Amino acid sequence: MGKPKRVSAANEAGLPTVGGTTGKRKPPRALWQRILLWGMVTVLSLGLIGAGVVAYAYQTIKLPDANADFKTNTTFVYYDDGKTPIGSFQVQNRVTIDYNTMPQYTKDAMVAAENRTFWTDPGISVTGLFRAALGLVGISSASATETGGGSTLTQQYIKIMYLTQEKTFSRKFTEILLAAKVGQEISKEDILRDYLNTVYFGRGAYGLEAGAQAYFKKPASKLTLAESVALCAIVNSPGNLDPTAGEKQAADLLQRYQYTLNGMVEMGKITEAQRSEVYNQLPKFLEQDTNSRLGGQRGFLLKLVQNEMLAKGFTDEQISGGGYKVVTTFNKKAQDAAVSVAKAKTLQASGGNKKKAATLKVAIASLDNATGGVIAMYGNPDYVKNSRNWATTPRETGSTFKPYALAAALRDGWTLNDKVSRQTKVSSGGNMLPWPDGKKVTLLQATTQSINDAYYNLVSQIPSGPEGVIQAANDAGLPTGAGWAPDAYLPLGGPNVSPVDQASGFSTFANMGIHHEWHVINQVFDSANKVTYAADTTGLQTIETGIAQDVTAALTNVVRDGTGRAAAYIGGYQVAGKTGSKGQDDPNFPRHSGHRQTVATWFVGYTKQISTAVMYVRGEGGHEDLGYGWFGSGAAAQTWAAYMRIAMEGKPYERFPGATNKKSTQTPTPEPEPTPTWIPTPTPTVPYTPAPTDTPTESTPPTAPTTGPPTTPAATPT
Repeated sequence: MGKPKRVSAANEAGLPTVGGTTGKRKPPRALWQRILLWGMVTVLSLGLIGAGVVAYAYQTIKLPDANADFKTNTTFVYYDDGKTPIGSFQVQNRVTIDYNTMPQYTKDAMVAAENRTFWTDPGISVTGLFRAALGLVGISSASATETGGGSTLTQQYIKIMYLTQEKTFSRKFTEILLAAKVGQEISKEDILRDYLNTVYFGRGAYGLEAGAQAYFKKPASKLTLAESVALCAIVNSPGNLDPTAGEKQAADLLQRYQYTLNGMVEMGKITEAQRSEVYNQLPKFLEQDTNSRLGGQRGFLLKLVQNEMLAKGFTDEQISGGGYKVVTTFNKKAQDAAVSVAKAKTLQASGGNKKKAATLKVAIASLDNATGGVIAMYGNPDYVKNSRNWATTPRETGSTFKPYALAAALRDGWTLNDKVSRQTKVSSGGNMLPWPDGKKVTLLQATTQSINDAYYNLVSQIPSGPEGVIQAANDAGLPTGAGWAPDAYLPLGGPNVSPVDQASGFSTFANMGIHHEWHVINQVFDSANKVTYAADTTGLQTIETGIAQDVTAALTNVVRDGTGRAAAYIGGYQVAGKTGSKGQDDPNFPRHSGHRQTVATWFVGYTKQISTAVMYVRGEGGHEDLGYGWFGSGAAAQTWAAYMRIAMEGKPYERFPGATNKKSTQTPTPEPEPTPTWIPTPTPTVPYTPAPTDTPTESTPPTAPTTGPPTTPAATPT
């Protein structure tokens, strides 16, 4: 027998030892049990850590600044009545409206379509939260770049207002946290209001108001039950649910529309009878406007408005997203007349040849004399196809610059009855030189018949000289530009001026010497309908009253008895105006050979109420030959008259005061005897066919030197 083991009394009694164990050993656990135990401990620990992270993130996360684009509102631009729209400026096409302005049908329909538990849920989806939690510990069933659906309306609002549209887990987790935060800090009414003001409805429309206009051409407050439900149904997939895009889209929308109606019944928001009335048929949708926002004349008018707003201190951000209402000076009737007349007259002037008419460029600029507001402007057929605005493009003015030389002479003490030589001499180099002792005509006759030589002599003789002519033009409102060299050729039409500036300059004469800066904005209202800008229309006396009065008297004679008779008949209104054409040597022939081109024709005129300038040029650059027989007394004057007949309809008959008949105080400056060999001004060799009643003179310098004594040049139309 072996030696017996010694056993303590404690062991014999089965009591714990000092080490905390009994004397009996437990069998070791199986490996799988140990793994399961530690797995449970790990999952529990990670869960606790995850919960702590979520809790910490929720406590510390703050609502970021809203996406800038979704805080913007569309700026709308209107004609002078403040009601007829021209167009808009926008970052996103949106008009924010109050919660109470939104129809109850629309609010209920959006909840029924997108989140029927909206009024009771905490702002988050439980399934979405579970998915995010699993993703946090790395065992999400979704990939790292995918997230499932099930977002609440609050989550959608968060995604729109504060986050990007990327599909990542981190964005989804942030969305859920922010949604929970918003659900606690912002009322459900405010969430629904902001969502309806920002969500995309398709057709470029953001928010309910823009959506209502895009699909039904009515304010949101006027939406019917069926229209409200259809709009809210579209939100699910705007690109695929526009019913005007095709039969499939209409069928898909009807299904979503009926789903939304069913939800409204389940929620107790409408009765079954109301549902039945509209259930089987969608409301009538307007066809989508496929015209460009800037197409036709809209782009030209909006560009003018934008430039003026920038000049008045508005920023690009304010213009595009400030939600302003801009009331312009443009008159719908006058603008439509300018467009229709321009198109008709260019085709007529081209003999009905559309291809030839396409190369012809006509500009019309028309101003209200009392304010300087532009009531109509035409500068090209379509802004999208060609954005050059010929009404704001300077070109050589021809004889329409003569009134400023006349004003300068009147300032120097001359009168309409004072006489000036209508003959000039030509040097051996072919340049025009003054000849004060030639055959005389009065200033009134020189203006009425548009005699170039007389005006060349006039500028050579008056004390203020060419500088006085430039000063008079500037005072009338013309900006100095190309071709304004201070010489006696100024009144023959070298200075480049835009049609709108010419209309503004002549408007100063019509307005008894008071100049108003031309402008296109009357008032700007902010989103609270308060005036933030109003045009200053007080005007400034820049030309002496008597001077303007006599210039007008001379220009009424031009229309009554001279080169502008084609513009005389506009419904009995008294008209003052001036024709002009600008010629140049034909580059295909030697200089002074007598071969000429006409590169611009004008008529600028006014009644007591309206001043209008018309200009014709040809080619993309506006420097091509207009062709044989083009004078200001032709197409330009006829276009002016056709437009003014419409623009003046219904206006009172007012007359100009007539000439001052003041006595002359002029002291002509004697001309030094020239040293070159004198050669007379020739009779032009290019034939022409003037308008039946016109006897004007050509707005070009003499064409070629000849020998012999000075002679009176033959008159050609302007």
